[in-house]
Amino acid sequence: MKPLVVITGASSGFGAEIAKLFAADNYPLLLLGRRQAKLAALSANFENAMIDTVDVTNYHQFETAVRKAEAKYGKTDLLVNNAGLMLLGNVQNQDPQEWQTMLNTNVMGVLNGTQIVLNDMRDREHGTILNMSSLAGKKTFVNHAAYVASKFGVHGLSETLREENAPKNVRVMLVAPGAAETELLTHVTSKSALSDYEAWKASMGGLTLDPKHVAATVKFMYDMPQNVNIREVDIAATAQDA
Repeated sequence: MKPLVVITGASSGFGAEIAKLFAADNYPLLLLGRRQAKLAALSANFENAMIDTVDVTNYHQFETAVRKAEAKYGKTDLLVNNAGLMLLGNVQNQDPQEWQTMLNTNVMGVLNGTQIVLNDMRDREHGTILNMSSLAGKKTFVNHAAYVASKFGVHGLSETLREENAPKNVRVMLVAPGAAETELLTHVTSKSALSDYEAWKASMGGLTLDPKHVAATVKFMYDMPQNVNIREVDIAATAQDA
């Protein structure tokens, strides 16, 4: 049997498309997310998949789910830290709780997942952690201040982890997508920020990134030999000029 792949934020968007590709290639999967029904529907036709409704900011809950899957399928060989939130707003008037929610999910969730699998990977001198960031992790966007802060954090922690774990043959990778057709915008509470985003999207002809192409990129990166690390891929619709 192939080794275990763990995907957070698997109920929709990038996570769901990544899951489909790895399932098609006969990898056993642990799919984590907040929506049980969507996870169940996604995995219904997968041969070897476990699902669990997990809040990635809850370390104990996260670790329990991973250990349960590892007891069945063996140690995690790939962790895709995909769970994330994009709550757009302006610092002058955005609810500070939205900042905290993003930082907890986008940064602490990544750190939690990483620590849960990292020491086993180091002991085996084999394994891959792939963090889903954003182009907002390397450049700024209006109405994205707190989100940008969280994704700059993901970029920074990913590169630090890569440096620390390269001697142990553990790969740390990062994918930074641009604007994409996902459900991220459904949680935005600022009407003006949402309106600005939709206008920006329209300026690109409405042509944003299809998540299936991000998933194909993730699969390509992972399929490289363990001694090859594609450290970072920035991917966006050709029409996106920012």
